[in-house]
Amino acid sequence: MPTGYKKTQGTIMVEGQELTITNPEKPLWPEAGITKLDFLQKLIELSPYLLRYCRDRHLTTIRFPHGIHDKSFYQKNTPEPVPDFVNLAPLDGIRYVNLDSLPTLIWLGNLACLEFHPSFHRIGETLPAEWLIDIDPSLEVEPRIMEAAHLIGEVLDSLHIRSVPKTSGATGVQIYVPIQHGYTFEQLRKIGYFIGSFVVKKYPKLFTIERLKKNRGDLIYFDYLQHWCGKTLSAPYTPRAKIHGTVSTPLLWEEVERRCDPRDFTLHVIVERIKKMGDLIEKVPPQNLDAVLSHLE
Repeated sequence: MPTGYKKTQGTIMVEGQELTITNPEKPLWPEAGITKLDFLQKLIELSPYLLRYCRDRHLTTIRFPHGIHDKSFYQKNTPEPVPDFVNLAPLDGIRYVNLDSLPTLIWLGNLACLEFHPSFHRIGETLPAEWLIDIDPSLEVEPRIMEAAHLIGEVLDSLHIRSVPKTSGATGVQIYVPIQHGYTFEQLRKIGYFIGSFVVKKYPKLFTIERLKKNRGDLIYFDYLQHWCGKTLSAPYTPRAKIHGTVSTPLLWEEVERRCDPRDFTLHVIVERIKKMGDLIEKVPPQNLDAVLSHLE
C-alpha cells in the first residue's frame, strides 16, 4: 500500500453531478509519477474516446485500490452505493455498469478502476459490434510482436478487409475491424480460424493457435477465440496497470511497420497524440465481410 501521501477528500461538480474525490494524492502508477488526481484529469480528457467504445456495453473494470503494485480485482457487479446518475446494464444476474457519461467515468476512476474492458456486444443485443483479433506473445518481452501484427494486417488487406492495429496496453497487439451490423460471433470466429490457420502454416516459427500457453513455446498466439459473447478485451484508450502507465492505443500501420514500442504510448502522451492524429478507428468505415464468408460457408 502506498505511503507518504496525505489522506484527504473533497467534492467536484461534473456535468451537474456532485462527486466525492478521495485521496487525490495517492500514487497509482508510482514509477510514472501518476497520482489519482492525475488519473482523473486524464480520464476527463480521454472521456470522449473511452465513452465511445464503452457506452451501451456490459463493462468489466479492474480495480487497484492502492495502486498498481497492490492487490487488484475484477469488478463486474456495480459497487454499492450506486449514485443516481449511474445507469445499470443487468445481464445473467450481474448488474453491470453502463459507462455512458463523464460523471460515471469519474466515479469509477475515484474507485481506482484503472482498466476498462467492455463486452463485444451492445446492451440488449447478441451480435458483435466489431471484430477483434488478439495477438498474444508467449514471452515476457517479445520483439517480434509488431512483425506479427504487420503480417496479419497484410493478410487482412489481401482479403480487402480494412483494420486498425492497437496496442493492448500490456504486451500484446489487437487488430480492430469495424464491421457492418448483422454478422454473428460464429461467422467472425470462422474467419478468424481461417486466417489463424493460414498464418500458422505460412509462418510456423512465429505463430500458433494452440490454446494452452504451456504448449506454445516462444510462439505468438493468434487468438481468434477471445472474441465471443460474454468475453472482453481492453477498450481502445483504456489505461493499463503497467509501470509505464501505458494506454491501449490505436496505431497507424506505418507505425507497426516501423516496429514501434507499445511502452511509448502512455497516459503522459496519449491526449496530445489524439489531438494530433484523431481517433484512428473512427476513420475506418464498417467492413463488409460477405465476400470472405461466401468462400468459407
